[in-house]
Amino acid sequence: MNGTFTDVLLLLAIAVVLVWAFRRIRLPAILAYLVAGIIAGPDVTAWIKDPDDYHFIAELGVVLLLFSLGLEFSLPKMIAMRRLVFGLGAGQVVICTLLFAGLGYLWLGDWTAAMVIGGTLALSSTAVVIKQLGESSQLTTRKGQSTVAVLLFQDIAVVPMLIIIPLLAAGDGDVNIWQSLGIALLKGAGIVVVLMAIGKWVLPHIFREIARLRTDELFVLATLLVALVAGGLTHLFGLSMALGAFLAGMMLGESKYKHQLEADIRPFRDILMGLFFITVGMQLNLDVFLHNLHWIVLAVLGVGLLKMLVVRILAGMTKEREEDAWGAGLMLFQMGEFGFVLVSLALSYALLPAEVASLLVGVGVLGMAVTPLVIQNCRNIVAPLMRRGRAEDSEQHQQPNISEPKKVLVLGFGRVGQTVSRFLTNEGIDHLAIDHDTKRVQEAIAGGAAVFFGDAARRDILKAVHADQVELIIISFADDLKALEVLRAIREINEHAEIIVRSRDDVRLEAMMQAGATQVVPDTLEASLMLVSQILSRSGVPIRRILARLDQARRSHYGEMHGFYPGETTDMDPEKIDRLQFLHAVQLTDSAYACGRELAQLALDDLDVQVKSVRRGEQEFGEVNGNFTLNRDDVVVLAGGPRAIEAAESYLLNG
Repeated sequence: MNGTFTDVLLLLAIAVVLVWAFRRIRLPAILAYLVAGIIAGPDVTAWIKDPDDYHFIAELGVVLLLFSLGLEFSLPKMIAMRRLVFGLGAGQVVICTLLFAGLGYLWLGDWTAAMVIGGTLALSSTAVVIKQLGESSQLTTRKGQSTVAVLLFQDIAVVPMLIIIPLLAAGDGDVNIWQSLGIALLKGAGIVVVLMAIGKWVLPHIFREIARLRTDELFVLATLLVALVAGGLTHLFGLSMALGAFLAGMMLGESKYKHQLEADIRPFRDILMGLFFITVGMQLNLDVFLHNLHWIVLAVLGVGLLKMLVVRILAGMTKEREEDAWGAGLMLFQMGEFGFVLVSLALSYALLPAEVASLLVGVGVLGMAVTPLVIQNCRNIVAPLMRRGRAEDSEQHQQPNISEPKKVLVLGFGRVGQTVSRFLTNEGIDHLAIDHDTKRVQEAIAGGAAVFFGDAARRDILKAVHADQVELIIISFADDLKALEVLRAIREINEHAEIIVRSRDDVRLEAMMQAGATQVVPDTLEASLMLVSQILSRSGVPIRRILARLDQARRSHYGEMHGFYPGETTDMDPEKIDRLQFLHAVQLTDSAYACGRELAQLALDDLDVQVKSVRRGEQEFGEVNGNFTLNRDDVVVLAGGPRAIEAAESYLLNG
C-alpha cells in the first residue's frame, strides 16, 4: 500500500511540474503527461515497474471522456449523423484495415499478424482527438463532427477486433469466428436497448429528485455512478466500457441537467485522462524507439497520409466540403489508445513478435504526441491541399468580408457586444465585431453575424480589420486591464476615432480617459443612472429634465457619482483598494484643528481628497469653495481613496 501511494505521489509531482513547464512554453498538456509516463516508466527511472497496474484507473478517464461526449450528442443528433457514423466511419475502418493488413503481410509474410497490424493502425485516438477538439472549440464544426462520427464507429469496431484476436490464436475456423461475432452482436444490441431505456425513462426522474435536494456532492456522486455503471454493464457483456458511458451520456444529453452533469464530471475526467496518457508514455520502449526512430517517423507519416486520403475520398463521396474532408482525415492520422489494447492482447497470444509490438507502440506514442499540434494548426496544414477557388470559397464562408473598412468596429462579442451588434444591424449600420472565443465566433458566423476571430490587442489584427480607418470603435468586454491594452494599441494606429469603452466600475475611469477613450461607460454607474431615470419618471419628473440630468452626469464623466460609503460587504481587494473612491463623513469636535479655518488654508487637495459637502445643523452646503470656513459640529463629507481619507480625517481633527 505504501509503495502504491508513493508511486502515485511521484506521478502527481512530476505531472504538475511538467504540465506547468509545457504550458509556459505553450505546448499541450498531453505532451507533458506522455513525458511524465516515459520518465516514470521502466526504461528511465523505473518508479513504476508495471504500468498495467494503473491501466484500469486510467481507463476510467476514457470512460468519463466518452460520457461527456455523449452529453454533446443526443439521440436525435446521433440519428441525424447515422450516414457519417455508419457510412464514413465504417468505410474508413474497413478500407484502412485491409490496406494496412496488406502492407503488414508484405512486411512479415504472416496473415494473422498482418490482420492485427491492420486493425491496430486503422484505429485513431478518441481520447486525444476529442480532448483537443473540445479545447480548440472545433467539436461543433462540420469537420469536427465528421471526425467524431468516425471515432464512434472505431470504438464500436474494437469489439469484434477483440473477439477475433483470441480466435485467430486458437486457429478456429471461419464458422466459429462468425458465430462468436453474431453472439457478440446480439449481446451488444440487447445491452444498448437496456441502456437507452434506462436513460430515457429512469435517469431523468433520478436526477430530478437529486436536483430538488440541492446537494452538490450528491449530484456529483450520482453522475459518476451513472457513467461507471453504464460502462460496467457494457464491459460485463464483452463490449467497450467507453461505449456504455457514451450511450448513458447520450441519453442524458437532452435533459435540462446536461450542463451541470458536464461541469460536475470534468475535474475527475481531466485528472484520470492525465493518468491515462501517463500510462501510455510508460509503455514506450525507449531502446527500440530510439534505434528505430527513422522508421517510426516514416510509419507515422505513411499511416497518416493513407488515412487522410481514405477519409478524404470517402467524405467527398458523402458530399462533405473539401476543407472538412481534408480536415477530418488529418485529425485521424494517429494510432489510437485501443490500438495499445489490441497490441497487448496479440502479444499475450503470441500473434506478434515483441519487436514489432514495440514498434507499433512507438508509432502510437509519437502520433499521439504530435496530434495536439496538428489539430491546432489543422487549417494551415489543409490549406495547401485545397484547390485555390475552393479555398477562397471556404475562407469566405468562415469569415465575413473585411476587404473594406466598416463604419463601426465592436471589440468583444459577448452579451453586451452582441446587443450592440443587433441594434446596429436594425439601424442598417455597417459594422464588424472581433472576439477571441473560437466557439462563440463559430456559432455567431453560423448564425450570420459579422464576426472576425482575433485578439483585439494585437496591432496586426486591428490593421487587418481596418481599425486605423474606422470612425467609431466600441470596446465591449468587461476586462478593464485588457481594455487599457486595447486602447493603447488602437491609439497607436488611429488617433481620430471615437472610442467608447465599457468598464465594470469607475476604478480605472481616469486611466482609460488618459489612454485615449472618448467615453467610458461603467456598468455599475450606468445601471444606477437607468434606475434613477425610472424612479424620477415614476415620481413625476418631466422626461426632458431626466434626460438633461443623465446627459450632464455623462458629460462630467460621472463626476457627482464618484465615491460611495463602504460597508462590511464592500470588496476590499488589496489590488483595487487604492483605486476605489470612498465617501466618509467626519464630524468636527470642539478641539478639532480645522475649526475656524478656511478650506483653502487646509489644502486638502494636497492629500488627494475632495470635500463633497458640508452639513451644518439642518443646513447642507453641496458646493463649497476655498473661502468656506469650517465650524465646530460641522460634518465634512470627504471623497477619496481609503488611505487618503484616513490621513485627511486625522489632519482635520489633529492637525
